[in-house]
This record gives sequence, structure tokens and C-alpha cells, in this order.
Amino acid sequence: MTQPTPYPQHTALSLAASGVPVLPLRRGKVPFGNCTACADNACGGRPNMKAPGPCRCAAPCHGWAAATTDPAAIVSPEWAAAWRQAVCVAYHPAGAGLTILDLDDADAITWARTTLPATRTVPTTRGEHWIYRGAMASRNGVRPGVDIKSSMSYARWLGPGSGTIAALPDAVRALAVKEPSPAFSAAQTPPAPLRGGQGECPHRTPAFLERGVTMAVQRITDASSAVHATVYRTFLAVLSRHGRCGCLTDAHVARLFTTAQAKGETPRHCTDAWNNARTTLGL
Repeated sequence: MTQPTPYPQHTALSLAASGVPVLPLRRGKVPFGNCTACADNACGGRPNMKAPGPCRCAAPCHGWAAATTDPAAIVSPEWAAAWRQAVCVAYHPAGAGLTILDLDDADAITWARTTLPATRTVPTTRGEHWIYRGAMASRNGVRPGVDIKSSMSYARWLGPGSGTIAALPDAVRALAVKEPSPAFSAAQTPPAPLRGGQGECPHRTPAFLERGVTMAVQRITDASSAVHATVYRTFLAVLSRHGRCGCLTDAHVARLFTTAQAKGETPRHCTDAWNNARTTLGL
């Protein structure tokens, strides 16, 4: 059973004063339900939701989207009934410029300690929250026992924790990259390969392109940590230099994929990183 937090409204006001958007949670550690006017999202939703709407409801409706730093809202009559029933306080991590890695068990904690830079940690019922400075997309189940809570999400306030907050590492951002639905074998190159030139070729000799691909292969091979982030950055660099003129062939891309998979990347992750890099560059 969830135990009520003593004076949750006082805790909320203190957090809001430090720039952390807060909201009350009811028994079960979930937000309060929408009011009658907002039921079934009839109001259209709040302006800061994924699908922006016109709702200006003064009640703590719409879950994480109700989080606020406004003390007048926190002590308002519309929130009073919620505070009387609240068992704890939640906050919107991205609204405070933060990302939380929610580690649910001992294995997840061990993975984080051996893979990620140390940062502020907060004990939870089953594991730990690792708090990083910087916001990103939220995603559950990025690894066994690991969820990411940042934008469009909420987390329970469990205390200030211990340690110094570190900058959000690329390795955590890479965890949220979604895998495409189809699977690709190691021998396959990414879908929609580059075809034809889109500009004047800057590669004065074939050796120029070869040297660039060789350096990219070496960069991936030398990666000792955050391999997925390294693969994405390398793909991005290769495409930024060689992706528009049509000189980059399927054979070159296959070399990059093969190297990445030798470092433990799956074909899906390779394809996703490649497509994300192309999208970033508008290719």
C-alpha cells in the first residue's frame, strides 16, 4: 500500500519554488482523473500536450500536463480536493530540464553502474532513479527493468537523492531510439539506399571517399562505450560529407553496418541509426 507523503502540498510548493513543475498523485501513485468538463478529453486537451488543445481547466486534469510551478494554482480551490486525497507528489522531469532513468531492479542498477556516468541517484521501492540534466523523449522498456521519464511523463518525488547531477549522456538518448518493425539480416543494407547525385561531387579522387569510410569504420571499431550513440554520430558524419553526391555506394554502407554489428549492434539498430541520420540531414 502506498503511504501518504506528510503535507504533500507543502512539498509541492517547495519544489515549485525551485522551478520543478508538480502535481498531486492519488492512491495507486497515479494522477487524479479529469473533471467532468475534461472527461474523455472532451475539452481538447491542454496546449502543452502531444496534440495541443485549448483546455485551460484550473483543476489538476490531464496527468503530467497539469504539472505547474504556479503557487496560486497549487493552493487554489480547484486543487484543494486533490491535495486532501493525495498520497504523494509527482513532478514533470522535462519541465525542470531533467531526465530520469527509472531502474526497477538490481540487474538494471548493475547495468547502469557499469555503463553510464555517475549522477544523482534516488532510492525507490524496487530500485533507483538516476537523474540527468537535460530533457528528451520518454520511453518505457528501453532495456529490461529500465524506463526513461522526461517529456510528457511524470515521476514521484522521492526526495533530493545524493550525488551531483551529470549532463544527459548520449548513451541514454540512444536508448530511446525506436526500432523499426521489420528485421534485417546482417548481410542487408538499409532500406532506401542513396541513389544518384544531388549535387556536384566533392570527392576529387576515389581515395578521398575511401579514406573517409575507413576512418568511420575505425571510429566505430575503437568505441569502448556508448556504442549505439557512436554509431549514430558516425553515420551522421559520413552522410553529411558523402550523402548528397551519390558516391556513397551500398558496398560502403555494408562495411559500416558490418563493423557496427561486430561491436554488438543489431541490424535493426543500424538501420534505425542510418535512417535517423538521413532524416536529420534531410536526405
